[in-house]
Amino acid sequence: MARGERSPARADARRNRDRLLDAARAAFDDGRLPSIEALAREAGLGVGTVYRNFPTREALVEAVYADQRARLCARADELAASRDPVVALRSWMDHYAEFVAAKRGIAAARAPAVSTGAVPSGAAKDALVAAVATLLTAGARTGALRDDVPAADVVATLVGIFLAADDRAQAGRQLDLLLDGLRAGPPGTRPE
Repeated sequence: MARGERSPARADARRNRDRLLDAARAAFDDGRLPSIEALAREAGLGVGTVYRNFPTREALVEAVYADQRARLCARADELAASRDPVVALRSWMDHYAEFVAAKRGIAAARAPAVSTGAVPSGAAKDALVAAVATLLTAGARTGALRDDVPAADVVATLVGIFLAADDRAQAGRQLDLLLDGLRAGPPGTRPE
């Protein structure tokens, strides 16, 4: 086999893992927490394949959460590279709001693992802070966003908004207020 090529077994194993993650993600997005057997059926795989990839339900839940969080955080780099910094930050905030709304069920499923220490609770925060820092730095470089606001403060504020808002409309208004506070220019100015 040529250097850099994956063996068929590795490619099959990766496809199986991806199918399991997709099936679990779809179930969680529907508000379901299926049994391992049901998940295996939904993915079209055997129960043994589930356990080879995820020895416990908690490991599966954490893998789905980590995958979705990684995608969310990667969006920060994409947006920072392709959009006006203020638009990029506000767009990422909307993606984060969608992530939080879609993951309410998964958060309940993760709670036992986080509380026992099986999942480091700081890992999610660190990844989110790094994503926000990317966006803030891009905006500060252009002079569009303040350079004196710690990314951790923005993440804490976002979490507070998502916990306190009565609905998506209220959350959107609060995100706009936060963005106004992060602008380097006068409040209320909007990019074209």
